[in-house]
Amino acid sequence: MGYRTLRAALEDLERTGQLRRIDVEIDPNLEMAEIHRRIYQAGGPALWFTRVKGCHFSMASNIYGTIERTRFLFRDTIEAVKKLVELKIDPGNFARRPWRYLGSPFAGLNALPKFVSSGPILDHETTLSQLPQLKCWPMDGGAFVTLPQVYSEDPDAPGWRKSNLGMYRVQISGNEFVPDREIGMHYQIHRGIGVHHTAALRRNEALPVHVWVGGPPVMPLAAVMPLPEGLPELAFAGALGGRRVRMVRSRRPDGSLGLPMPAEADFVITGTIQPGETKPEGPFGDHLGYYSLTHPFPLVRVERVYHRKDAIWPFTVVGRPPQEDTAFGEIIHELTGPVIPTVVPGIHAVHAVDAAGVHPLLLAIGSERYVPYASKRTPQELLTCANAVLGQGQLSLAKYLLIIAHQDAPNLDIHDIPAFFRHLLERIDPTRDLHFQTRTTIDTLDYTGDGLNQGSKVVIAAAGEARRTLPTTVPSGLRFPEGFGTPHVALPGVLTVTGPTFRDYPRGYADVQRFADTYSPDEAINQFPLILLCDDSEFSARTLNNFLWTAFTRSNPAADISGIGSFTEQKHWGCRGSIIIDARRKPQHAPPLIEDSEVNKRVDALAAPGGPLHGLY
Repeated sequence: MGYRTLRAALEDLERTGQLRRIDVEIDPNLEMAEIHRRIYQAGGPALWFTRVKGCHFSMASNIYGTIERTRFLFRDTIEAVKKLVELKIDPGNFARRPWRYLGSPFAGLNALPKFVSSGPILDHETTLSQLPQLKCWPMDGGAFVTLPQVYSEDPDAPGWRKSNLGMYRVQISGNEFVPDREIGMHYQIHRGIGVHHTAALRRNEALPVHVWVGGPPVMPLAAVMPLPEGLPELAFAGALGGRRVRMVRSRRPDGSLGLPMPAEADFVITGTIQPGETKPEGPFGDHLGYYSLTHPFPLVRVERVYHRKDAIWPFTVVGRPPQEDTAFGEIIHELTGPVIPTVVPGIHAVHAVDAAGVHPLLLAIGSERYVPYASKRTPQELLTCANAVLGQGQLSLAKYLLIIAHQDAPNLDIHDIPAFFRHLLERIDPTRDLHFQTRTTIDTLDYTGDGLNQGSKVVIAAAGEARRTLPTTVPSGLRFPEGFGTPHVALPGVLTVTGPTFRDYPRGYADVQRFADTYSPDEAINQFPLILLCDDSEFSARTLNNFLWTAFTRSNPAADISGIGSFTEQKHWGCRGSIIIDARRKPQHAPPLIEDSEVNKRVDALAAPGGPLHGLY
């Protein structure tokens, strides 16, 4: 059976050699996050910080730091949940192989929460200022909860069956928040809590919310699981957690019953989002590898802060991927990947690329069956598939959707990114295969567009036989216009070129046009179907992750894609030579995340021979 408490999970990880206690005092202001980052990058154990500076609660991190450890935590239930997914895809499987699904009904029963009259979470109360004040990056605006589970219910139909449990950013100190009375609730577009908030605003009512922290280790995973609308996260938590989630109701300050909360949670912050109230939230070092800046977001007026007797504060650190949340993405794909073809007809697989920040880049494999008798296959059904993908939940936030035909490479693994790019670039016709959506919505954390949540998208589709052989070395004799140079090959067919610093838009766009106008479509540089203009071509080509991060987190398709021999015909844009992506940093981009040098020195000392971190990384 699954773990009832976070403490039980941590003690099990410790017994099996997958957790290390840190018994010296560690500062949650930058120092703890720096330790976490180093241990995560080294593939190290979960960490339990037993002495936290300025706080009497212990803290734990890197709990889900490897996919193997994440699978270990759910080892008793993950196969049963996969079988439930199989039955969802094809209920006829039960009739054909009933013995395979004998355990599945128990998973279904566990999906029902169990309401109880009391629980450990009601044992004690505290204040926000007594909680761990975790700050991960130097410019962060205050302390944040980085593994929050935010619970709300539909004001029009209260109850757990139409509840939402999401992982939305929660700032508990700093900025203009009244200490111990207010917190910031940063939720991005296309999130479930937004539906509930909209209903509350329509009714001119405050929206009750809870912020759960800790509890059974399945709860944070449930909060990030992309479930179909109408399927509550509590049901998934019970199925994967191997036991019904025990829920107990809190009391509002006026004595009335509040929202339910897990009886085994470690902490619960209760409060309400008041109609029309916002306060500045941020900055915060986020998962694209940059800061999300200060913007007005909903304000939560805090009513109570509960905690259990032996409460442990779990946290993670976000930043340029890969980070700990990468394991969340992998386990989510294991569980939900097989469902995608049943949701989007014609789609065989979708991969949100973690190294590019997840939302900026989607890879997809679809069917191309519209004209099976044609002598040459061209993207047709693929475009229908692409529009369907961009209409699905959080997939709709993608900026770049690259899609290829399953018939052209039935054995291609969508997670083999170099093979995917090679296949696409061998086949792409840049006069035909780029399809833009302008002035639309993109991820809230992405600052490459025209404003908050505003930007563009491009679908790049490829089908048919290979059109070219991709170069893997820089040809001799390539010429470059003034200010451009130091070419490197990032991937077969992908050339990175250092360009002039992008200072403002008139000059920046003029530089790109000057580069493109230097060449005719029949010159040697066009052997590379994709050219990346960047600030540091050697860095961008050094690793696959560097290329993905630079290219897709620093460009807005409609503004930053150009090409050699470009043209517009019947409002369709194309080019007769290489596609050019301008991935230089622009004035509106958020600053990248940089560590604090003094904190690094302190952590270096902790890792020296004889130190508490020696040998961990």
